Amino acid sequence: MLARLRDNWVYGGFLAGIMLLVLTPVLASDWSWALTLIWLQLPAYMIHQFEEHDADRFRAFVNTVIGGGKEVLTRMDVFIINILGVWGVDAIAFLLAAWVHLGLGLIAVYLSLVNGIIHCLQAIALRRYNPGLVTSILVFIPLGALTLWVLAGNADVTATDHVIGLGLAILIHAAIVVRVVRHKRQLDRADGTARA
Repeated sequence: MLARLRDNWVYGGFLAGIMLLVLTPVLASDWSWALTLIWLQLPAYMIHQFEEHDADRFRAFVNTVIGGGKEVLTRMDVFIINILGVWGVDAIAFLLAAWVHLGLGLIAVYLSLVNGIIHCLQAIALRRYNPGLVTSILVFIPLGALTLWVLAGNADVTATDHVIGLGLAILIHAAIVVRVVRHKRQLDRADGTARA
């Protein structure tokens, strides 16, 4: 059962993202515009994940481009990164924004923005499409910019909130890169040992 969840999470996430968007007018009827925009980060990310991970495209892309054909990013890596590192982080950021301090919602906003910018920079560097690029351009960057603009006009949101949000987003993405690089080194060492 875990293997089916690991391999098919993106399809449930895509449908859940659409459902969350459909329910947003009712759920957010008493929320501020700023809190609603923070809420929208999660369904937007779920829709982005469909472009990125449908048919295992992103993992195949990373394993080909970075891994040189070696499995440097496993299906379980992708599952954990996206369920805990995206859905979990976005859910916690929204709850913190709603119950503790609005500015903590910037964690979710910067998570989307950093991811979108990385997709764009990667496309420029490689001069090719990468899975997730279209929704990064059409969804993440405009939604993130709008949310930052709205939150910038809120006196409760501080520079410290931006530092926390951006810092955590960069840290999460850096952890993914470290995981892939370490796994590649392990595979390269094992490959070198096998040849010797």
